[in-house]
Amino acid sequence: MLSLAGLAANSPAQEKPAATTAAPTSGPRAEFLAEMAYYEERFTRLAEAVPAEKYSWRPAQGVRSIGEVFAHIIGANYGIARAFGTQPPAGVDPKSIGANALDKAKDVQGLKDSFAHFRQAILALSDADSDKPMKVFGRQTTQRGAFIMVTGHTGEHLGQSIAYARMNGITPPWTEEAQQQQKSGDKPKQ
Repeated sequence: MLSLAGLAANSPAQEKPAATTAAPTSGPRAEFLAEMAYYEERFTRLAEAVPAEKYSWRPAQGVRSIGEVFAHIIGANYGIARAFGTQPPAGVDPKSIGANALDKAKDVQGLKDSFAHFRQAILALSDADSDKPMKVFGRQTTQRGAFIMVTGHTGEHLGQSIAYARMNGITPPWTEEAQQQQKSGDKPKQ
């Protein structure tokens, strides 16, 4: 398991102020924020669709449960925001997030809160710093490279969560909607 300490290695100690400008419409941050909005929507909807009693389900011993994957994403959002220079909000202890992994309500709210915090951390950055060196997931890269690494990490765990849901007979909400639209003859939404 990846620790949050590994996510934020060599991160600044001070907290960046909250962004006061509008979201960018072009450039690396705009593209990254669009990708993360996609993941936020999918993770949140899937977490809401999984019954609370399935949050403890895991495919094998020693592998994260459904709820633990959601908690991992919550912790990663705060840890990666820290790597980008934004500390977690007061009262949020990334080390204790795993303790709530089997609590559906806390996981769903934690996903919403952590993605909002993460978005603010990205808004506080500057596209001019895209080539700025930084360390993420224990690897040296640039700010732009970190965006790519983070989307890979997030996509990996979304796929894992979808597979876990399907193994438990849960169809992702967006797939269910597309199937219903096909049955009714409507064109699926993209």
